[in-house]
Amino acid sequence: MKIVAVTKTVPVECIREAVAAGQLLLGENRVQEAERKINDLADVVQDAQWHLIGHLQSNKASTAVEYFSLIQSVDTLKLAQKLNDLGAQRGRSVDVLLEVNMAGESSKFGFRPDALLKQIDVLSYLPYIAIRGLMTVAPQAAVPESVRWVFRAIAQLRYDLQQQTGLPGLTELSMGMSGDFEVAIEEGATMVRIGTAIFGPREPNGELSGR
Repeated sequence: MKIVAVTKTVPVECIREAVAAGQLLLGENRVQEAERKINDLADVVQDAQWHLIGHLQSNKASTAVEYFSLIQSVDTLKLAQKLNDLGAQRGRSVDVLLEVNMAGESSKFGFRPDALLKQIDVLSYLPYIAIRGLMTVAPQAAVPESVRWVFRAIAQLRYDLQQQTGLPGLTELSMGMSGDFEVAIEEGATMVRIGTAIFGPREPNGELSGR
């Protein structure tokens, strides 16, 4: 099980400390913010891997392919096709996770489960994207147990997709954040995305408190 340290709004100095302490898997929500941080951390970034965990706009896709080792937030067939084209131009595959809106929240991006089941065959035949698994964001909940069903359902969906496609690479389940990662791990998470529990709470303006 891998911990992705979420560095959204986290100062470069704090990220440097985390990398020095051995946290080499980092997640960013925005391409532009990641590009700046990766360049600022050029002396240590060679030892770290960056994942894009936020929504990816098509006009940022080319930059994302250059900077991220894994794009966790592929949420439409159109975006997957765009990344496939970029991979073809570069002569290499692009590692991705397919984001699933398991709870059907209108405020969140992602494939609906039934739509993904219908489109997975097309997705799996794109030669320059390597689908490594699924990602989801559970609804915010005061009691983590109340979102256990989300994690259980996406684990079942991954199994169903494996059976339908025979894809050997559908091994990753990125699910669970600071408030619910224990439940996500119990339901089979292979990656958890942790920000607050590592870097501390953020103020309303996005800055870290106590920094």
